[in-house]
Amino acid sequence: MGSTRRTAIVAGVLFLVTEVAAIGGLALYRPVLHDTGYVLGSGADTQVFLGALCEFVLALAVTGTGAALYPVLRRRNEGAAIGYVCGRLLEAAVIVVGIISVLSVVTLRRQAEGAAGAAGADGTSLVTAGQALVAFHDWTFLFGPNFVLGANTLVLAGLMYTSRLVPRWIAVLGLVGGTMICASATAVLFGIYEQVSVAGSLAALPVFAWEVTLAVRLLARGFGAGAGGSAATV
Repeated sequence: MGSTRRTAIVAGVLFLVTEVAAIGGLALYRPVLHDTGYVLGSGADTQVFLGALCEFVLALAVTGTGAALYPVLRRRNEGAAIGYVCGRLLEAAVIVVGIISVLSVVTLRRQAEGAAGAAGADGTSLVTAGQALVAFHDWTFLFGPNFVLGANTLVLAGLMYTSRLVPRWIAVLGLVGGTMICASATAVLFGIYEQVSVAGSLAALPVFAWEVTLAVRLLARGFGAGAGGSAATV
């Protein structure tokens, strides 16, 4: 098995891991993200911790896709390859910041649950602080797995389209997905609809389909003939 084929397999696995981890993290975070009184309740800390673990795996896999694809992408366009790696690092960093904000809500709840917290903490202030941390997470979710993801998708799909690393219809799916997720994030930013909504989910479907289709292609067939080409002039 050649190095390019191994790279395709690693990248394909990592793309699948990002999808599973992203869905798992969002589902497991549900109690803390949707219960405004979470800091004053009994909590579901174990579930939230598992969600944080999923998100951390997501951040690692996101970083891994950039690192794994770089040796192949740089042969076609080194500048775009570096941009993709940097974009994935930025995306992962924003995800980690969101993890910290969610875990901070758990810390706040545990402090309030303690004897000193129960005796002297102001419930309204605690709820406000918890809601602020959740809002912080929501903004990281908008800019990381939406805006930055969309930009990264456009860079990768565009490079794969021009170099024929994968069939062009797959690359076009990525271009459509990247455009739609950026447009959707812009709509959420200006309050047209909620981030977690039917409209938001529909707008995210093409980029989800792109990553899954790309992963399956890389695992089953590897890269196209363009993988062995020389570096493009940048």
